Amino acid sequence: MLTNLIAILRQAQLLSLTQEKALVEHIQASGASAPEALLDLAIFDSQELSEHISQLFALPIQNLSDYAYPELCQQLGLRELIMRYQALPIENNGLVLTLAMADPTHLQAEEEFRFATGLAIEVVLADYKVLQGAIRRLYGRSLAGHSAQGKEISQDELASLVDISDDEQQQVEDLSQDDSPVSRFINQILLDAVRKGASDIHFEPYESLYRVRLRCDGILVQTQQPASHLGRRLAARIKILAKLDIAERRLPQDGRIKLRLNATTAIDMRVSTLPTLWGEKIVLRLLDSSAASLDIDKLGYNEMQKQLYLNALKQPQGMILMTGPTGSGKTVSLYTGLSLLNREQVNISTAEDPVEINLPGINQVQVQPKIGFGFAKALRSFLRQDPDIVMVGEIRDVETAEIAVKAAQTGHLVLSTLHTNSAAETVIRLANMGIEPFNLASSLSLIIAQRLARRLCPNCKVAKQPNVTEQQQFDLSADDILYAADPNGCSECTKGYSGRVGIYEVMAFNSQLAEAIMQRASITHIEAIAKANGMQTLQESGIEKLQQGITSIDELQRVLYF
Repeated sequence: MLTNLIAILRQAQLLSLTQEKALVEHIQASGASAPEALLDLAIFDSQELSEHISQLFALPIQNLSDYAYPELCQQLGLRELIMRYQALPIENNGLVLTLAMADPTHLQAEEEFRFATGLAIEVVLADYKVLQGAIRRLYGRSLAGHSAQGKEISQDELASLVDISDDEQQQVEDLSQDDSPVSRFINQILLDAVRKGASDIHFEPYESLYRVRLRCDGILVQTQQPASHLGRRLAARIKILAKLDIAERRLPQDGRIKLRLNATTAIDMRVSTLPTLWGEKIVLRLLDSSAASLDIDKLGYNEMQKQLYLNALKQPQGMILMTGPTGSGKTVSLYTGLSLLNREQVNISTAEDPVEINLPGINQVQVQPKIGFGFAKALRSFLRQDPDIVMVGEIRDVETAEIAVKAAQTGHLVLSTLHTNSAAETVIRLANMGIEPFNLASSLSLIIAQRLARRLCPNCKVAKQPNVTEQQQFDLSADDILYAADPNGCSECTKGYSGRVGIYEVMAFNSQLAEAIMQRASITHIEAIAKANGMQTLQESGIEKLQQGITSIDELQRVLYF
């Protein structure tokens, strides 16, 4: 597949034959556009590429800031075309639509915009990175360009990739034919969520409006507001895809939707419906097994915290617990540990609800509480399977806690999670559940409390000095240089933030802590001993990230108590 732009650059002797072949292979494998491929392979930088194209086509490079394109794009409503072709309408005189593109040879894009608007199209040249930044600012991070998995997924492809039975496929087709605008709308929401890296999608009915919000980097952001009368139809479409009872609107329901992105990658969506005053609220939780990084060096542990975690993983027995609220990164921390432990010489079994990341070589079990197969029953079964390491998704009750403690005392390494606010509080929670102090003291190896804070964008973060209140609240000096988010963001981020980083409190157990547990010490006493042994609290770890310029005061105040 030789694109016109690559062919022209080759004819102009700006590309070698080897480079041309590499570009074609890259485009075929990833679905990248020609400008994207040229930058991916570092053949040109964005400015060099724009200058070459400008000279070859006698087109000046446009300064997009000279145009009121945000208002125009909103009026035209061509988001799907803009994202698909990475082309931006910047001017409309009623007869001619001016279209900024990084690849002026893309005739299909020109034709699609002509068909959609009924206007003649004039193509002008824009720098690729500048164009991408403009599109990101319009529609959010990661919307521009091809998808994270490479080849771009169209709405039709997304609808056809839902993994359902023949009978249900017929139902979907019938619904699509009866109400195609609703079908297209749902498909576009799913596509946007995948591209933005959203963790959840909220479909919310109210008395006079209906809104759709995405949770990106831990923050809910409104993305669409369809007409409120479409609420029932939207709910019906989602429920069919999730194999739920369409007629049941009085009771909550749970289901799943599976999307295959390519031959090796699939995304599961966990679906939850809830009857509210004005209709069914639906939340989709995206479970992308390929999205999470399992590299311990990328999670945000400082060197001391990382070594404590690695040391605990090397122990032949004991219990390692992750604690924090929902969405604080506990699962990724657990999976990171499991990936480090995963080797041919050991038998690892996990009980999960749901299985979020597939790990080859590990026996992963989906618990089914509705049929009586919960965490406790799964854990009992594991202990009859000659295990070395077991992971329990969550300790929710005393039965599971007792079995986990017993396993940790009898030669097994046990990993699990709880919902508590701090490492010290976890000890008290287990004791209050009915676990005897001497059993806790002999089984606990490590507790990690954690939160996730948004990372400041390294390209546009703004330096600042702390004011008097901030100095007192965060134990800072007037000379400290901190950073804040640029609310306008840049081409590499959304509103000054890009991704998230972990903030950790790592409590490693020793004889002093074991003795304190045996004496039924308070949370304050346990924490004081751990701090004397060198433990950083969540607040101290957060301030460290603040002073390193990784996150902001606003984020620390959002995720931690000060």
